[in-house]
Parts: sequence; structure tokens; C-alpha cells
Amino acid sequence: MHPNGVGRVDGFESKTYHTVTFHPQEKTVRVERGSTLLEAASRAQISLNNLCGGDGICGRCKMIVKKGDVSSQLSGKLTRDEIRRGTVLACMSTVQSDLVVEIPEETWARERLTADRDAERFRSYEEPIVYQQGLTPAPLVTKVYVELEPPSLANNTADHQRVCDAIHGKLTDDAMQMGLKVIQSLPAVLRESGYKVTATVGLRRDISEVMNVEPGDTSPSNYMIVVDIGTTTIVAHLVDCNRITTVDAEACFNSQGIYGREVTGRMISAEKRGIGELQRVLVADINRLITNLAERNDIALKDISAVVCAGNTAMGHFLVGLPTPNIRRSPYVPVSVELPPLRAAEVGIKINPRGLLYSLPGISGWVGSDITAGILATGIHESDELSVLVDVGTNGEIVVGNREWLVATSASAGPALEGAGEECGMRAERGAIEKVFAENGEIRWKTVGDLPPRGLCGSGIIDLISVLLDEGIIDRSGNIKAVDSPRIRTVEGQKRFVLVKENEAAAKKQIFVTEGDIEDVITAKAAIFAALKILTDRLNLGFRDIDRLYIAGAFGNCIDVENAVNIGLIPDIPRERISFVGNTSIRGAKIAAFYKEAFYKILQIEKDTTHYDLMGADDYVEEFRKALFLPHTDIELFGRSESCQRA
Repeated sequence: MHPNGVGRVDGFESKTYHTVTFHPQEKTVRVERGSTLLEAASRAQISLNNLCGGDGICGRCKMIVKKGDVSSQLSGKLTRDEIRRGTVLACMSTVQSDLVVEIPEETWARERLTADRDAERFRSYEEPIVYQQGLTPAPLVTKVYVELEPPSLANNTADHQRVCDAIHGKLTDDAMQMGLKVIQSLPAVLRESGYKVTATVGLRRDISEVMNVEPGDTSPSNYMIVVDIGTTTIVAHLVDCNRITTVDAEACFNSQGIYGREVTGRMISAEKRGIGELQRVLVADINRLITNLAERNDIALKDISAVVCAGNTAMGHFLVGLPTPNIRRSPYVPVSVELPPLRAAEVGIKINPRGLLYSLPGISGWVGSDITAGILATGIHESDELSVLVDVGTNGEIVVGNREWLVATSASAGPALEGAGEECGMRAERGAIEKVFAENGEIRWKTVGDLPPRGLCGSGIIDLISVLLDEGIIDRSGNIKAVDSPRIRTVEGQKRFVLVKENEAAAKKQIFVTEGDIEDVITAKAAIFAALKILTDRLNLGFRDIDRLYIAGAFGNCIDVENAVNIGLIPDIPRERISFVGNTSIRGAKIAAFYKEAFYKILQIEKDTTHYDLMGADDYVEEFRKALFLPHTDIELFGRSESCQRA
């Protein structure tokens, strides 16, 4: 490599690389000349608060170039003073030399691996056996220790058959297969171990595979990783297959966020950049979580035999490198919603080299395996009650049904309800305002970790809008009224309500909500509510017919039910019928991992669930417009819970 960073291959110049050093993270990476600072930050494993996926729209990826040269496009998101200080937008600036870059605190989303502390509330440690009474524990991958009789003239059965016969004696699996590499290893392994070996056996749908045969008794060490691949957050649980327990959990922000905060933006980015980059970023996140969990619990990666994943359909495609263009284009066809178990190593996941990757089945291009896992976790597929499952996220997914039938649909809600779309919005990190309430005529707030406030997360925004409505500060359209209050200000022609003053905030900046922010939240909640209204109407049902309403999602346990009803996010039904069930995606995936019977059930759930596409609903736009008010145009749907009681 030449000193100027230009490499040569067979006498020809190759690509030029430069180093980029980020402060205060003190991280340095080498990237190709012409890479954006946003891409360099991703390579350095620095998570940013950007929202637009690199289109220069949100203005949240500001960095200050301290040394070196970049090529930047002009942006109206930067003030003259910022430009004078060397501030650029990372997504609009390309690397032209070695660089030293400072990332302002408001730009970086805190280190992604501290997200495990912030996301601790969402980990769902409850053991699935609580929800699956009567099932016999039978993990998807198990280890079997066997002591074989050495061969003799009287018993000269082939090594392969000898091992399979011994495993059959311990397991009830009828059909069994063994790969060539494992068969090739048998003569040495059996004789060197004195015919005392441990076989790792994994379920490959209708057949069991002997994945590995190793000397000695290693059966006490058998672990799996269960992963919920969320659009915003990835959560991983380390589980003990022998004890049917959760050992530890960790979470991180999905690094694909630099390519778009919601799924559609990432699919568009994948078309521009290639699916490989989106896959690389996602797999790197999962590997980082796995490594941290293994090291913290002194577990060797070779003892992790499988990874079980749930998530929306696009995330499932990104994970294994499947193209996504047809998911977002009519007629919205995915490559697959039911992938067979694969070698985890095929997609770059670093566990046991012969370990398996189980991608749970989804239902359609826009209703993924996070929903089939949610159905399994809540048990609505086996209940006589009419149940509704609503997963609140960037893509709102809804299921209605019982043991006789299930119908699912989805509606694009965008990132507003997760705190990612507002000017002062943020993820549910430490310092995020998660609760807002009125007390003695004052509007007050509470933050995650009781720290100085840094911004508003999803549950806080829902609370704030509800409180502003009740206090008469906004009208039913979300417009801020002409109220005489020092907290109401107009900036660049747009009104805002200041919740936190400069001297109260951690970053010494106001924390506020604008009329545009409120409009975004109303649009998001309208999309979800209209989808539920259309689905129940199609089934000749009313909200009063709902026996159980389950609200799932990362921040499900933090939402105030009264405020959610007050703004029209969920229907006004008797409160005892409403349950916030948190992360049902990882809970359902864990149930499937621990119980083979449940794994087969989730395969059947996929087949038994009918998908209803709202794009074919002529009245969806009308219902959506009706829901663009607080709580709704039809006020009779809200305000009196008793009106929703059965006659």
C-alpha cells in the first residue's frame, strides 16, 4: 500500500482508502474514498439519530470536520454559524482524505451496546413455560451423550449406523440424517474418545439432523440465541436448552437505521446499494450481541447450537440476503415467508460452525414472523374468545380471530409513535421523557432513569398530545390554539409547545412538540385505527365484540391506556379487556425454540391465518380520514366506555 492510501494490484491502481477518526467515541476506521461520513460511522459501530436514511432531509446527522477534506452538498438544515464551524451533514458529505471528526452529543444515539441497559424494560424475561402449560420441553436442538459398545467380530456394525442406533435409543425422532463431514469424522472421533461421544441433533422440519459428533460428554453445554429483529431495536436472548431458561439478554439499535428509519426506506436503499450492505449491517449487529452474551456468561460460541429469529418480512429478507423490491411494489410478493432451517454460517452468523438458523414463518410481505410469534405467545389461536392483537411499530400489524379463524392486516404507521419522527423525538434511551401528566395545573414529565431530559420517546409523545388535548392547548385537529402561555411559541411560521426549557434539559436546548409533530402522530395513529376498523367491519364485528385486546410492541408496557384511548390510537372498550403484552415477538420465538410442538404450531398458524390487504379496501382512505382527529371524527366511538359494553 502506498503512503497516499492507493493500493496496487498487478501493476494497476486499486481503490483509495482513508482513515476517519471519530470523537468523542475515539474510534478510527478505514473507508474507501468517496464513502459518506454516515457510512464511515456505521463501519465504526456508532449509531446516529438520523431519520431519513441518508437523503439529507432530517438534518440530524450533523458532524464537525476538525481535520481533513470532505466534499459536501449544500443543505438548508445548516445555519451559517454551523457551516463556519465546519459542521456538515454526514449523509451529504464524502471522505476525500484522512479525517478527524467530532460528533455532537445530539447527533449520536449513544453507543449501541449501552442500549441493553436502556432496553431492559422490553426484554420479556418471563419464561414461556408460564404460557405453555402442558407442553413437554423439547428444544429444536438437543445434545445426546451416548456410550457405545466398541465393535468386535460379533458386532461389526458400521460406525455411522452404530451412532444413529444409539441416538435413536435416546430420542423418539424417527427420520434422521447425518452430513458427509460428520460421517467422515466418525472413525477418528469414536476411537479417540473410547466410543463415548455427544451428538448434537437439530430439527430440520420433518427430519432430525445429526449436526455434530464430538468426544466426551458435552451435553450440559447446549445453548441457543433467540432474536427479535425489530426495525428500531434488535433484542437477543441467550437460552439454556437443557434447563429451558433464559440466561441473559442484550439489545442494540438496528444499525440499518442509517439507511432509513422505516422499512420502505431501507428497501429502497437496498435497491440502490445492493442487498449485501443491508445484510452485512444486520448480521454484524446480531454477531455483536451473540459475542457479548457469550463472553459475559463464559460460554464458548461452539456451544451455541442455533439461532431462532422473528421479525417483519423485510428484516427476514435482509437477514438471509433475499431481494426485497417486490415486497414494496404491487402485488407485494415476498421471496419467501417460510424459509427452511439453514446453516447459520451461510449468512455469516458466528456460532457453532454447523449451527442452525431458524427463521420463523411470516404471513405475507407486510405481516411477518413477529406476528405469528405474537399469536403463539398470546395463545389467541387456541382461545374461544374473540381476540385482537395490535403490534404498534413503524409498520402497524393487526390480527383478529380465535381458535376457529384468524385474519391479519398491516398499515404503515411510520416512526412517529416510536419517537423517531419528531423534532425532539428520540428512542427510549436514558433521559428520554417517557411519561407526561398534568398536576396542579402544571404539565410535568418523567424520564427513563430519572435523568435530565434529552428528548421525547414514543410513550411520552402519546401522553403529551393527550394532555395538551385535555388542557385545551390543542384542538381536535392537533392545531395549537391561541392560548396565552409562555410555553407556546412560533418559529418559522410554525407553532410549538415547549415542554422543557433550556435550563432544564440535559443538552441545554428546549424540548418541544410542533404542530407538524402532532400531525405526524395523528397520521400514524389514524393508520392503525383505520386498519382495525376496516378489518372488524369486514368481519361484521364491532369493537364491543372484542373480548381481549392485546397491545404488543417494544414500548407496549409503557403506554398509558387512557391516553392511548384519548388520542384514538386504540378503541374505547372496557379497560379490563385491554392488555399490554410487550415484546411478544421474542416471547413467541422463545416458545418455538423450547418446544418442538410449538414450532409445528407456528408453522400451522402461518397456514391458518388469512391475510387481508388494505390496498384492496375502497373505504380505507375514508376511514383513515375519519381517524385524522383526536380521538376521531365520530366522537360517539370514544368518551364513554359504558357505551361500548355489550347490550
